[in-house]
Amino acid sequence: MGAVAMSHAEGPRRQRWWQMLYVQVLIAIAAGVLVGALWPAWGASLEWLGTAFIKLVKMIIAPVIFLTLVTGIAGARELGSLGRVVVKAFAYFLFFSSLALVIGLIVAHVVQPGAGFNIDPRTLNEAAVQGFEKQAHETTVQGFLLAVIPTTLISALTDGSILQVLFVSILIGVTLAGLGERVRPVVDLLEQLGLVVFRLVALLMRAAPLGAFGAMAFTIGRYGLGSLRDLVWLVGTFYFTSALFVLGVLGVVGWLAGFSIFKLLRYIKAELLLVLGASSSEAALPALIDKLERAGCDKEVVGVVVPAGYSFNLDGTNIYMTLAALFIAQATGVHLSLGEQFVLLGTAMLTSKGAAGVTGAGFATLAATLMVVPSIPVAGMALILGVDRFMSECRSLTNFIGNAVATIVVARWEGRLDREALQRALDGKADPGPARTAMETDRA
Repeated sequence: MGAVAMSHAEGPRRQRWWQMLYVQVLIAIAAGVLVGALWPAWGASLEWLGTAFIKLVKMIIAPVIFLTLVTGIAGARELGSLGRVVVKAFAYFLFFSSLALVIGLIVAHVVQPGAGFNIDPRTLNEAAVQGFEKQAHETTVQGFLLAVIPTTLISALTDGSILQVLFVSILIGVTLAGLGERVRPVVDLLEQLGLVVFRLVALLMRAAPLGAFGAMAFTIGRYGLGSLRDLVWLVGTFYFTSALFVLGVLGVVGWLAGFSIFKLLRYIKAELLLVLGASSSEAALPALIDKLERAGCDKEVVGVVVPAGYSFNLDGTNIYMTLAALFIAQATGVHLSLGEQFVLLGTAMLTSKGAAGVTGAGFATLAATLMVVPSIPVAGMALILGVDRFMSECRSLTNFIGNAVATIVVARWEGRLDREALQRALDGKADPGPARTAMETDRA
């Protein structure tokens, strides 16, 4: 308690720049790139650092979502509000996910990143993508729906599925809300456990620089900057399209909702660097929940929209899917009819749902999409296998930003957004609060 009091009394001004965790993460990313480029064998051997950090974070994701959502629903004044949040969130997800797919398709037609490759599909290495084809079969609608329901209530918290945690959390939260004051002690206990879990998140975030260093050293050491040479036009096009979506589309959405996308990016800069370093948007999920709550978003809205968005609001993944599909078609000389492109869009809308915000999920989802458009050779994915890791970072960043914007917008639609708190947070004047994470301040 003394450390917390000191943090409030002295404020973040006394913190030196090198003590800020986001600065440490940035330095770690730069160091990882350097090690991977100069000593590729050593860099490739450091993958375990990034993997270990992601496992640490994933270990805490289920309790964070469960406690946040259950206490939020249990404390709701009326259960009807939960239904409205879900409906509005999914309406938002559906519209902007579809828009992301269309934008990726349009940019692919305009830029033509695969034109001039003239690849003979018979010369492609099909074995390189067989594993992803197997994963693709698991993204069917039936498999997705069955995956939402856990074996037991406890297994939902131990199997690592965000959708299962979300499903069980809603059920328990609704049950507690229905029982009212009789279970108030249970809700109070869960709220206290939430404080403990968020303090644990702050502790685990101290390892973020090591995780970012290991992940980036592995990426550069394993694939090499040279692997970008031949496909730099595709990678550049994807990054440009994602930036266009974030600054253009989401920027307009933010403006209409009363906030600046640039200020929001500054507010979550530490989490963005963590996502970049770890190549996984899940790595920063607990910190995003904490920050959005302190930025004035209602706890129940945050608890529903953020976890659901990680499976249903994947703007970056959707841009990637249509852009990569058109690239493969162009590179292999396949002309897609308008009907086939509509099939591609429709299939991508289905297969993208449930894709986790982790490395490689977008690649497997792309395989599932291509399998229903026979004219595009699935083996063509081998063309982008070497640079997929570099595009994974951009997918994760775009997904992450999209979910932050979606949460604020839905909270505003529901009238459950404290606009003054949001403005203070985006202006850098927010009260750190009891759940302030280590991504922003050092209490040591």
